[in-house]
Amino acid sequence: MPSHESALFLLAIGVLLASARACGTLARRFKQPAVVGELAAGVLLGPTLLGRLAPELQHALFPMAGERAHLLDGLNEVGVVVFLFMAGAEIDVAGVTRRAGHAVAVAAGGMIVPMIVGASLAWLAPDALGWEGHHPRWLFALFLGTALCISALPVIAKTLLDLGVYRSDLGMTVMAAAVLNDVAGWTLFAFILGNLTSGGTEPSLLDGLLVMGLALVLWAAGRPLVHYLLSFVHKRTRNPASALAVMMPMLFCGAAASAWFDLHSMFGAFLVGATAAGSPHFREQTRGAMQDFVSVLFAPLFFASIGLKADFIADFDPPLVGLLFTIACIGKIVGCGVSARLAGIASREAWAIGFAMNARGAMEIVFALVAREAGLIGPTTFVGLVIMAVATSMLSGPMINRLFPRQGRLRLVDAFAPDRFVAELDARDPQQAIRELVRVSAKATGLEEALVVGAAFEREQLVSTALGGGVAAPHARLLGLARPVVAVGISPTGVDFDSPDGAPVRVVFLILTPRSEDGAQLELLSDIARTFSSEDAVERLCADPRPATLVGLMNRT
Repeated sequence: MPSHESALFLLAIGVLLASARACGTLARRFKQPAVVGELAAGVLLGPTLLGRLAPELQHALFPMAGERAHLLDGLNEVGVVVFLFMAGAEIDVAGVTRRAGHAVAVAAGGMIVPMIVGASLAWLAPDALGWEGHHPRWLFALFLGTALCISALPVIAKTLLDLGVYRSDLGMTVMAAAVLNDVAGWTLFAFILGNLTSGGTEPSLLDGLLVMGLALVLWAAGRPLVHYLLSFVHKRTRNPASALAVMMPMLFCGAAASAWFDLHSMFGAFLVGATAAGSPHFREQTRGAMQDFVSVLFAPLFFASIGLKADFIADFDPPLVGLLFTIACIGKIVGCGVSARLAGIASREAWAIGFAMNARGAMEIVFALVAREAGLIGPTTFVGLVIMAVATSMLSGPMINRLFPRQGRLRLVDAFAPDRFVAELDARDPQQAIRELVRVSAKATGLEEALVVGAAFEREQLVSTALGGGVAAPHARLLGLARPVVAVGISPTGVDFDSPDGAPVRVVFLILTPRSEDGAQLELLSDIARTFSSEDAVERLCADPRPATLVGLMNRT
């Protein structure tokens, strides 16, 4: 490549990254997923805006053909396989098992209803939904049904974390159901990819079953192998980067193998990530370090590049966008919400689950891009799916907040009393900490200590209730409890709650709520997240461990 071409290529990457980072930061300021801002950066730099205002400059920086265009596409290919590896690594099989009853019901409703609605409409009115006619109508119908039933695990996790309910019962159910949705969605998409590349004219059920069977075998065989390799490396070095040294070659080899068999490289990357998920040696800190790397470099570059590939004004079809958004929301929210209610989940929590699962985010955009490149959908449907993905992701958080409005919301200060404050916990592990806090709460609960300790610790064993930043909130919903009870303890040395950031827990909240009170647990967990969102809140309380200090922090939010 000539030096001036190389300079332009590097300049384009710098401009794209800087714009994506700035717009992503702006989006987070407005409590929206970063992907919204990153996509907007591409729209601003693409044919939609810059191409209209300064077409020569836009073409010079981001040509649609030629060597630089191929190089940028190659860089995006690397970005998407790394991103999908991280999505696979978020799959928590143990978490699904623990919440199997509710998770399976929610996931089934969230897959079946949107699939039936989307596939039926695409079959009956394919032209209205953008069928190009280059592939069989059944394949287009199957794609649209799959696209409408997929959920975006990373966006859902971030939404729940921002609301402070990630570690709640609702959060666990949503994440487990989203994992099942991801697995089913990617299996279906692998089937679609196989038929796209073969140009099949009849449904290849056998090919689809072979793909699903092969993926299951590779996952089952790969998990113990990856666990052994990570364990072998971990015993010889404590450096978190050593796990990445094992996983990165496997990631690209898996992506290459998948591409070789015409299943697209991202399917192999997702499968390799799924084999690493759940290994105790692929630690939270390692995942976090890689996630930071992906979110700083590859994800902004990839999602900003999406905006370069379409004209979001010329290809914007309002009726099509409205139709896609409507059927996506109705199918997912109704499917998940009704299934959750039938599974015995309370009304407000059931509909909150539906809105959380409605976020399509990055997964939808990746699906749409591959389908467009294969000629299955045209530019108007591509733009419609991207806008639908962004809109549903933006809708989740506000709608969950509306279901649990701040006005009249249960506050920590309402459930806390000074006599349930332990200034110096003796505990060295989570069970001891829970036991100490249950002891000071005995009078308020009116229940047997052993019963309360058992319920809270059983919940702790499902998944750590550490929130990060030195705070943990073990909790339980109890029959026979008259009202919500909160107790707080301070640990001078810290307790190992297996925190997501690896830090010892110094402030422990015990939250006990009546099983009959819909949403009380979520409201209290959310209040803890707001109270300790400031970095100095834990330090202030530990430096002055008194009930009055805690009440002052509670009343700030």
